[in-house]
Amino acid sequence: MLELRELVKRYGDVVALDRLSFSVPEGKLVGFVGPNGAGKTTAMRIVMGLLASDGGEVLWRGRTVGESERRRIGYMPEERGLYPKMRVTEQLVYLSRLRGAERSAAERDAGDWVERLGLAERSHEPVENLSLGNQQRVQLGAALVHEPDLLVLDEPFSGLDPGGVDFLGSVLVSEARERGVPVVFSSHQLELVERLCDSVAIVSGGRLVAAGDVDQLRARHAGRRFRIEVEASDPTWLDAVPGAARVNGSLVELRNGVDPQALLDAARAAGPVRRFGPEQPSLAEIFREAVVAPSAGEEGRT
Repeated sequence: MLELRELVKRYGDVVALDRLSFSVPEGKLVGFVGPNGAGKTTAMRIVMGLLASDGGEVLWRGRTVGESERRRIGYMPEERGLYPKMRVTEQLVYLSRLRGAERSAAERDAGDWVERLGLAERSHEPVENLSLGNQQRVQLGAALVHEPDLLVLDEPFSGLDPGGVDFLGSVLVSEARERGVPVVFSSHQLELVERLCDSVAIVSGGRLVAAGDVDQLRARHAGRRFRIEVEASDPTWLDAVPGAARVNGSLVELRNGVDPQALLDAARAAGPVRRFGPEQPSLAEIFREAVVAPSAGEEGRT
């Protein structure tokens, strides 16, 4: 399991990470989400040893992450790091050997990933000749070619078409479910995070503002919103329920402490009730509720 414990990072007077803590269990996909400048890339760079923290620690399976552990991490930076004039297969072989693989193993694994990534027909071309989506696939291959024990991916879905998104998502699920690899990735595509991930860590202003199992988070936030459909002749019937407000259409939100039965009783008095039940929010709604817009003093975080 990867653990980030109380990470702190400052740039002068700007606090980029403010005692950030969360974990990535083995065999699980964790979505690391937050607004631009929230501290996601900073945290990932600290995990990879590209930045030094000003406090806290990064642990892998209970031990402080060092150089040997980082060689077993598959990392995909937000700024893509491919050699544009190097051929696809040649590049994957080279990067695999940098991780310590023997040439024969590197060539075998590179060939396997070129096939799996759908790049066999382009394998002898320079990366610069490929479309951005195919370059993204090569970058993913670079993160996976050495069969890493952990995947840390910064905006891996950026720039991909829907087919590319589905393909990459299936690869990450396979790595987690079949090989037991912990996967943490950042993304602004919250619907995708909700679909793929087991859990989520939401960060804002360098601080963790919500975290946990996706389904449990949704259930935890579901108690205040209800979907109710009633054939009412008087459209103002909801006014009879103090603490109830219409969100949109048939969706109603109740303040804390308001009994949902009071809402149902008022609806029954207004007309036949066709539908009534709690409404689980989407991850996007939970995100909007949890994240406070950064103040001017927090701008510029990465």
